[in-house]
Amino acid sequence: MTEATQEQRLLDRMAAIGPVAVAYSGGADSALVLAAAVRALGAERVVAVTAVSESLAAEELPRARRLAEQVGVVHLTPRTEELTRPGYRANGRDRCYFCKSEVLDTIAALAGEHGYDQVATGTNADDARDPHRPGIRAGRERGIHTPLLDIGLDKAAVRRLSRAWSLPTWDKPATPCLASRIRYGIEVTPYRLARVDRAETAVRALLADAGLTVTDLRVRDLGDVVRLEIDPPLVDRVAAHPEISRALAAAGYGDLPQHVEPFRSGRLNVEP
Repeated sequence: MTEATQEQRLLDRMAAIGPVAVAYSGGADSALVLAAAVRALGAERVVAVTAVSESLAAEELPRARRLAEQVGVVHLTPRTEELTRPGYRANGRDRCYFCKSEVLDTIAALAGEHGYDQVATGTNADDARDPHRPGIRAGRERGIHTPLLDIGLDKAAVRRLSRAWSLPTWDKPATPCLASRIRYGIEVTPYRLARVDRAETAVRALLADAGLTVTDLRVRDLGDVVRLEIDPPLVDRVAAHPEISRALAAAGYGDLPQHVEPFRSGRLNVEP
């Protein structure tokens, strides 16, 4: 399928959905859905909704807001309460189901209050092939639209089309929720989420000051160990950085052993 064909199919799909609330995290996938909705329907028939909770990294909301302003849509930022759901706090391998249930229920209710009966997410074709995506089931149960998946767009296609449309998110690294950094079986708490966020923010700032360009960075809360995962070529330099250990300690990991290792997406999904 050519890029022009993909573009037209996406626009046609958004037009068929009609006025829509986009569950908009600010990542590459949902940003493309938002931009496509505006192109197909006009900004006045689209609303962006970003769920705000302890699981959203602090730096993500301002970025999401800027792009929503750029495409000219109303941007709603409801508070969601994932931590009130026992299944989410328990942090089993179905955690994302409970998270998405809370987020989508909140978004759908708010969208309805603003006159939008349809909700769309940025779920793509790669997501549907990943066996560790229980959140997709929550969307299906609620009749949520998945336009990227519907027309078979995978992550590579999302990035190509986003770049063609000059979206600033075209090369944005994946930014899953902060709970994804906590080893399964360890309770998700506000303290653990905030600690991960503080640590990642502090490490990114240190590496930027050192002139190191970082693509992927995760602070993994493993219970009895904290593991900093970084782009593989940077592992040795980051491990040798004199301030990294102190930054992790100051963020709340002072009493835990620290490891610096190469980043691997979804690593906690395959670890015992």
